[in-house]
Amino acid sequence: MAVKWNGGHSSSILCLNVSAEGLVASGAEQGELALWDGGGSLVAQLRLQADDVTSVVFSACRPSTLYTSHGETISVLDVRSLHEPLECFHVNEEEINCLSVNDTDSFLAAADDSGTIKVVDLESKKVSRSLRHSNICSSVAFRPQRPQSLVSCGLDMQVMLWNLQKARPLWTTNLQECDTEEESLQSAGQFFNPPLAHSLSVASCGNVFSCGAQDGKVRIFRVTGVRFERELEFQGHSLGVSQVLFMPEAYWLLSGGNDGKVLLWDVSSNVGKQQKSPGKSLHRKKAQAAASSRKDGKLNKVASNEHAGVVPKLTIEHGEKVNWLSCAEIKGSRRVLVADQTSSISAYPLPEP
Repeated sequence: MAVKWNGGHSSSILCLNVSAEGLVASGAEQGELALWDGGGSLVAQLRLQADDVTSVVFSACRPSTLYTSHGETISVLDVRSLHEPLECFHVNEEEINCLSVNDTDSFLAAADDSGTIKVVDLESKKVSRSLRHSNICSSVAFRPQRPQSLVSCGLDMQVMLWNLQKARPLWTTNLQECDTEEESLQSAGQFFNPPLAHSLSVASCGNVFSCGAQDGKVRIFRVTGVRFERELEFQGHSLGVSQVLFMPEAYWLLSGGNDGKVLLWDVSSNVGKQQKSPGKSLHRKKAQAAASSRKDGKLNKVASNEHAGVVPKLTIEHGEKVNWLSCAEIKGSRRVLVADQTSSISAYPLPEP
């Protein structure tokens, strides 16, 4: 059963983040920002103009520093005294969807509705790079231990790997082109649910990342040098995957969907097996999956259960469309925090690794 955190917001909560010290920030519609302690008690509130608060992220180096996006504005706040922003950046021309700060707190990336990612040098306070998708950029994430490297995805169905020394992506994958024709034909509703990419999360190793898309699939990629390969894909959601989140454990992954489900996956036994010949292994796996699917028409279930061995460790029937996921340590045990269409945060217990 979920514990509800109430009283911080009057409208739908859009984003969450947890600091290294266990403080939880939540952003909602109409400029509402709230801070909570690990037990779900409200610590502070602030109204940031009238624009929706779409992303909140704590500094890895300075846990009292919180970056927030609302409309086209990025506000920098001190959570020890939550008043007016310490400073604001007005570098994006359209609404920001996602913020990411690298682990040295030297660069901040802001992805927006125009498809642009503005990268701000936090020392000089100036834009150092302007990166671009051809449609709305929904998610951007710096890679841990690699402060110059980041990944992004968008509604152009593109997943991109960037290095801040270059203005063009090092590597790009189109999720629709990744799928074989046979897979597309077998997957019910594929043509009506193209793989618009909604969310990214990078594992703590920095080399493995996940992507959640509108077709209900979660895809796992591995970065090797200046490119990345798809290692794994599976489907646990009947509607679009709105959120993915790698947990501190190497390859434990949370996914949240428009179907109101939150799923916990352990992909540690699958990640890395395709390193020697990813293309060949993936092709063989697809062929097996397609052959199996002809028996009962459930391509993704068969593919994940029998061949990839990927089944959820935990299924939470949350019931509301998931807007954001985060993970917190509360009183010695872990909780997944879920933001949805309501004004409450739901906290669910998680199993130990």
